[in-house]
Amino acid sequence: MPKKKAVTLRTIADELGLTIHTVSKALRGLPGMSESTRKAVADRARKLGYLTKEQEAGMSAERIPWTNARPRRFAMLIIGDTNFHRLQLGGVQYRLNELGHSLYPLVIPPTVSEGAPFEAWLAEHDLFFSDGLFLTAALPEWMETALLKLPMPKVLINYPPDMAEVDSVIWDVEYAMQRSVEELYRRGHRRILYVIDIEPLRGFHLRWKAFTAAAARLGLESLAEPAIHVVSPASDRLFWLSQLKERLSTGAFTAVISAVPGMAAWVYEAAGDLELRVPEQISLVAMENEENPSLPGLSRPLLLVREAGERAAELMLRRIANPLLPYEQVRLRGGFHAGASMRERF
Repeated sequence: MPKKKAVTLRTIADELGLTIHTVSKALRGLPGMSESTRKAVADRARKLGYLTKEQEAGMSAERIPWTNARPRRFAMLIIGDTNFHRLQLGGVQYRLNELGHSLYPLVIPPTVSEGAPFEAWLAEHDLFFSDGLFLTAALPEWMETALLKLPMPKVLINYPPDMAEVDSVIWDVEYAMQRSVEELYRRGHRRILYVIDIEPLRGFHLRWKAFTAAAARLGLESLAEPAIHVVSPASDRLFWLSQLKERLSTGAFTAVISAVPGMAAWVYEAAGDLELRVPEQISLVAMENEENPSLPGLSRPLLLVREAGERAAELMLRRIANPLLPYEQVRLRGGFHAGASMRERF
C-alpha cells in the first residue's frame, strides 16, 4: 500500500480552522475566498512542506530538481543593506532552503574598486567555490559585467544587459508603470507629473520609457517631454524638492507618479509645504517595493521583489540540472493596490 502523507489537506485545514474544501480551492488558485485566506493557506502549506500533485508536476515539468538533490551552496552579491535588497535575499534564501540548499550573502564594501582589487576581494570570500551566483539589482555596471564573465551558473535579478547570456528574473516595472498611468487615466487624470531620475540605471530608463509609451497610447503625447517633469537626480535632495514644489505650485498637474521606491514620503512633504492635500487636491501613485507603514493608504502597483528572488532560485537549480537549455528572461507582473492616495477627477 502507498505510504500516507505526513501532511494532508486536513492537517492544514485543522491548523487554520478552515474546511478541507477551502484549503483545496486555495491551493489550486480557485476563486471564492479572500486574498488573506488564500495567502494564509499557501504560507502554512509551504511551512509544512506540503505540495499538491499539480505543484509536484509543475516542478518536474520545469525540470527543477526538488527531491534527493545534493545540497548546494550559493552566493549572492549585494551592494548596500537596504530593505530592497533584503526582500530579494529573503526570496532566494527561502526557496533554496525549501529545496535543501543554502545561500550566503556577500555585501560588497564601497571601498572595493574595479579590476584586481575586486578580483582579490572575490577570491578572499571564496566566491569561486560556490555552486552558483545570484546578482542583485543596483550593482554597478562594471561590476555586473565582470561577474557575468565568471565561469559558473549565474542568475541576474535585474533586467539583463543587451546580448547577455544569462538567466534573469525581474519584477516588471514597465508593466507596473503602464498600469499606474492607466489607473490614473481611468479616474479622469490627464495631467500627470512624473518624478524621479530617468538615468543612469536600466530600471530607471525603462520606467520613463514605459511612462511615455502609456501616455502616447492614451493620447497624452504632451506628457512625453522630460522638461515638464522632475527628472533631475534625487541625490541632490534640496534641489529636487525645490523643483517638485515649483511644478506642483503651478496647478498644471492633478496627479503625481513617484517612480522609484522611497520617494513617496518626499512627495507628501512637498505637497504639505504647499498646503496641497492628498488625494483631495493632488493624487499620488508610488512605485514602492512594499507597503509603507507610515503611508498605509498609498496607491501603488505591486512590485514582486521577494517573489522574483524565489523565482531566481528556481532558475538557478533548473540551469544547474539542465545546462544546455536556452536562457530565460522572466518578468513577474503584479496587480495594483488602488489605496486611498488617488481619487477620481471628472
